Amino acid sequence: MVDLPASIDATLALLAEAGYIADRPLATVLYLALRMGRPLFVEGESGTGKTEIAKVLAQTLGRRLIRLQCYEGLDVSAAVYEWNYGAQMIAIRLAEAEGEGDRQRIEHDVFSERFLIKRPLLQALEPDPDGAPVLLIDEIDRTDEAFEAFLLEVLADFQVTVPELGTVKAVRPPIVIVTSNRTREVHDALKRRCLYHWVGYPDAARELHILRVKVPGVPKKLSEQIVAFVQALRKEDLFKVPGVAETLDWASALTELDVVALDPAIVSDTLGVLLKYQDDLARLDGSKVKALLEEVRSELKAAE
Repeated sequence: MVDLPASIDATLALLAEAGYIADRPLATVLYLALRMGRPLFVEGESGTGKTEIAKVLAQTLGRRLIRLQCYEGLDVSAAVYEWNYGAQMIAIRLAEAEGEGDRQRIEHDVFSERFLIKRPLLQALEPDPDGAPVLLIDEIDRTDEAFEAFLLEVLADFQVTVPELGTVKAVRPPIVIVTSNRTREVHDALKRRCLYHWVGYPDAARELHILRVKVPGVPKKLSEQIVAFVQALRKEDLFKVPGVAETLDWASALTELDVVALDPAIVSDTLGVLLKYQDDLARLDGSKVKALLEEVRSELKAAE
């Protein structure tokens, strides 16, 4: 287990150690969340590295990563706990077969911890010899308001209530990262329990740095062209512009194809790595791709 970073610069270095190239505002709010023991609510477009923050923290701090992937209809039985009803029924039948007639004792036995199936939120509150785990509540905007309301107790007091057993409270609160793609607004009551940060698309310099760290085999000229083209693409009127994840995927794909420089044909052939909607692909016909590439080349030449 690694100690929590003692400064903003140490937080930046901790993230960089695992290849996460953060800007200073993110490092600052993350440092404060770690020092203050507050959850961090990270919002932004998909593919900008929100989920990766929790993964990198778990890796660099030597903590267990517990992930709760949110979805529509998520409830307590999937997020917190449920009882192993099959095993409980077997235990009841065995007790009856052995002549056990004390109903109160049977009920106490079958609602003991050995029949409890612990889901991510309950697991995150348990003591861990490696230190408090990192709890990732991913894509909270996919759940409904009822589940948000339930989370208030967890994020405010780091405890949950199991009616048959009582209240389970964390001895050492987990490090909590909550992410949202902002497909809907999350209630203010939940946000107030967290520190907040918006993760936007990086500028060209930081995206180029990220690409060189994550996909080191890309030729220098090609990496510059890739980043410049993606940056230009984000200015277009698209349904879903590519995130950093798509930039890295595209760089890897072009490397697999032994591409050393972008041309209209290779860009058109590989656009499906960057764009995920047919309408967006249709907007970028051959002439548009050629125009964007010419713009990119002019910008890169002017910057030399």
